[in-house]
Amino acid sequence: MSITKSQADQLIGHEFPMLTYTYTERDAVLYALGIGAPLDWVDQEELQFVYELSTRGFKVLPTFAVLYPSKMIDILVGGRIGDFEFNPMMLVHGEQFLQIVRPIQPRGTIHCHPRITQVHDKGSGMVIVTETVCRDEQGEVVVVNESSMFIRGAGGFGGDRGPSGEVNVPPDRQPDAVVEQKTLPQQALLYRLSGDINPLHADPMMAALGGFDRPILHGLCTFGFAGRAVLKHFCGNDPARFKSIKVRFARHVFPGETLVTEMWQETEQRIVFRCKVAERNEIVLTQAAVELNS
Repeated sequence: MSITKSQADQLIGHEFPMLTYTYTERDAVLYALGIGAPLDWVDQEELQFVYELSTRGFKVLPTFAVLYPSKMIDILVGGRIGDFEFNPMMLVHGEQFLQIVRPIQPRGTIHCHPRITQVHDKGSGMVIVTETVCRDEQGEVVVVNESSMFIRGAGGFGGDRGPSGEVNVPPDRQPDAVVEQKTLPQQALLYRLSGDINPLHADPMMAALGGFDRPILHGLCTFGFAGRAVLKHFCGNDPARFKSIKVRFARHVFPGETLVTEMWQETEQRIVFRCKVAERNEIVLTQAAVELNS
């Protein structure tokens, strides 16, 4: 799994094959269930994300758009990018950014164009940053995803460490809103039906190879739980108000644990938040913020 600086530099600009994602309302509902919706199944505001005949009209949760390039997991689980080979069980999600450019439709076909934009040497591992522009069938940009993947044990090749310093730091006061929700023991098995088939989240033996005593929850599942909390408390559950979301995955979550999302409104259009596990009192999402449309 070792790599030289020259090999790492050659990864920058690497373009993956175009990925096509076709979905219907059923896929949007399955995703919503996978990230804990609805919080209250008799609340019509919550029901609109999981019931296509809701009196409010069916709507798609904004974080659903992280699934558009989900076939990337098939590539990453293969353990090879170009000439670079790595152990996929040593791969963890570092950061995720999602920008919603056009409203997300209940069904459609999306074409995604992922490419590597940055490679950083963190010493203990290597960070690969991938930007994916997603377009609809008319060629219009719908969303932009940016993912940072951390490959443990692949660092130390003498490359640039990348940006340092914290961003999106919560203010020194009590949060403006707090949402606490317990995940299901089978949450990872439910979420993986939306496309992330990494065995790290399902198979205890494969999780052990990754250094965990049992399967862990997908980082993007926790991301979805937190996004729902912001959507409810600062957007009135209106996806049209949700412009972008950025998080850093600081720690793992085990299925069955309780997620606590704390939120601070800095401006009319900016919500800073963090998410922690109640049982271990550990922060799992940091440097996180949602930008809102006015």
